[in-house]
Amino acid sequence: MTNDPNRQYVDSDISRAWTLSSALYTSAEALVTEKGKIFSRSWQVVGHASQVANPGDYFTTELVGEPLLLVRGSDGKLRGFYNVCRHRAGPPAEGCGSRKLFRCGYHGWTYGLDGALISATEIEGVEGFRPEDFALAPVRAEEWFNLVFVNLDPQAPPLRESLGELVPQAEKFSFAEMELFERRTYDMKCNWKTYVDNYLEGYHLPSVHPGLNRELDYNAYVVEPYARHVRQFSPIRRPQAEDATPRRYQQSSEQLTTDYFWIFPNWMLNCYPDNISLNIVLPLEPERSLAIFEWYLPVKDHAIPAAKASVDFSHQIQIEDVAICEVVQKNLRSRSYSRGRFSVSQEKGVHAFHRMYAEIMARS
Repeated sequence: MTNDPNRQYVDSDISRAWTLSSALYTSAEALVTEKGKIFSRSWQVVGHASQVANPGDYFTTELVGEPLLLVRGSDGKLRGFYNVCRHRAGPPAEGCGSRKLFRCGYHGWTYGLDGALISATEIEGVEGFRPEDFALAPVRAEEWFNLVFVNLDPQAPPLRESLGELVPQAEKFSFAEMELFERRTYDMKCNWKTYVDNYLEGYHLPSVHPGLNRELDYNAYVVEPYARHVRQFSPIRRPQAEDATPRRYQQSSEQLTTDYFWIFPNWMLNCYPDNISLNIVLPLEPERSLAIFEWYLPVKDHAIPAAKASVDFSHQIQIEDVAICEVVQKNLRSRSYSRGRFSVSQEKGVHAFHRMYAEIMARS
């Protein structure tokens, strides 16, 4: 163990390991370090391929304070740029839509879909001015599973390389055939890691999620840690004669499963038999974060009652998670607690996350 709260060791043997220090869940200094070492150097989900389906389609967003512009070029290639005019830092684009070029809202400099400077107004007489020196600064952007990703680190491995075994595991689900049905956000009074910790174990299902626990076979719940993601898996529990409440899934089989994928550091895919939800948790403050939920279903199912039932079911689970995470966050400040131990059987996912986190935070 080190005296620096940002640099902690987590034993690779879960039976000997201790959790991260509670100070990391409340420290403003830790959050600044996380933004620099983790969020600025990992592939982050910033949008969906449908937002940039055709040449000229674009959208703007923000990642760790950096304004970004994503656009589909006339050549069909997805490109990412810092949404910062190279003249005096005005905005080349705003919102989303379709354009043949971008015109800065400050002084009217224009840029092509490839980021090249097309026109610089009132620039005559400036010595040594070369348009090629003032193209929009690029940022790495890639696509997978109909999702759009950005990485601010020019040296980071390619997206698919970083995803590793997640690619074949997730691609067995028909996400490509689904479209966005609903999007909700949850402003949570907890550190982003508190939420991730909670997501990475089914240990709390019987206590916190009675509705979900009725659907899943808790005794068959499996957690599989990988290099940069964790897969949690459970078959749908067989209906029981003593079930007092109507079950959401009335059938069960080896093929009817739920798969929960968490990808380091902060996004998740929740794959149910009839829908997939994307979940992203973003740090806002040391003890405040934003959870973004998007529900995707086959288009043919958007108008049926089951679609709304899918969202309502997931929403109830989220409300339960937020409630317990906010209580835990408050208790992490107690003088009685500094760190804990892991359940060997139930918290392999949390242990894997803490290992990944400690390893990256220890890097120079």
